[in-house]
Amino acid sequence: MKFAHLRVEGQTTPRLAAVIAESAIFLDEFMERPPRDLQDLIERGPEGLSEVREVVDSAVALGAELAPVADLRHSSAVLRPAQVIAIGANYAAHASELKLRSETAMTIFSLWPNSLTGHGATTTWPEDLTTQVDYEAELGVIIGRTARDVHVRDALDHVWGYTVVNDITARDLQFSEAQWSRCKSFDGFTPTGPVVVTADEVADPQDLWLTTNLDGRILQDASTSEMVRGVAEIISYLSRSATIPAGTLISTGSPGGAGYSRNPQVFLCDGSTVTVTIEGIGSLTTHCRVV
Repeated sequence: MKFAHLRVEGQTTPRLAAVIAESAIFLDEFMERPPRDLQDLIERGPEGLSEVREVVDSAVALGAELAPVADLRHSSAVLRPAQVIAIGANYAAHASELKLRSETAMTIFSLWPNSLTGHGATTTWPEDLTTQVDYEAELGVIIGRTARDVHVRDALDHVWGYTVVNDITARDLQFSEAQWSRCKSFDGFTPTGPVVVTADEVADPQDLWLTTNLDGRILQDASTSEMVRGVAEIISYLSRSATIPAGTLISTGSPGGAGYSRNPQVFLCDGSTVTVTIEGIGSLTTHCRVV
């Protein structure tokens, strides 16, 4: 199944919806006790997801009127995540082009929740703070049940679903500071969506194609098979030192093709539109404004 946080034009509160093709079913219109958001649904466990499946299947079978997604507005595909963890330098080509060291251990950092935003949103940043704002296409992994000291072979059993992430980065800040959280956590610097796809619909997270299209030009074009460490290894590694709560979003790193490394360099600017696509999940578009 596919889920999104959607709202009618003029509304400020997003509502959880199941997305079927180009239409949406708002769960609060068909359930007595609907989940308030994706986090709530995840916390209800497999039984909660099964209940939603039954409700949605029944509504479709009875010919319920569906809302065209094109008429709705997206919020972040994940709301109230337990935490947002990012993995750096997880594609050899990206690490090489940014002249980052290939560490024995994973490069791990946190993204601040204020950075989350949705498909179709406009992300702004002040010109006097950064002039080198870059894109990064990433596969987002949402943990479905608490993971602690998980073996690699069992790690994917803890995945609830997948989404698209654009890990927008202020490169001039990134290379002037010892840590990476601030340069990637401006308001709106972590667009996610447009949907979360449940894990059963992704046969192999290491066999997905990612692209980044900036103003009509393809600048990233790679497979998740090129990850240095795959999704299962990332989950297992993180769970060895700390419990990973249900609802955690893990952004798994970006392939080569970043704007910083190009000659001439290519950065997001006022009026830019960037779309990150992952096959089987969807296309995530962000509009850019410099203020």
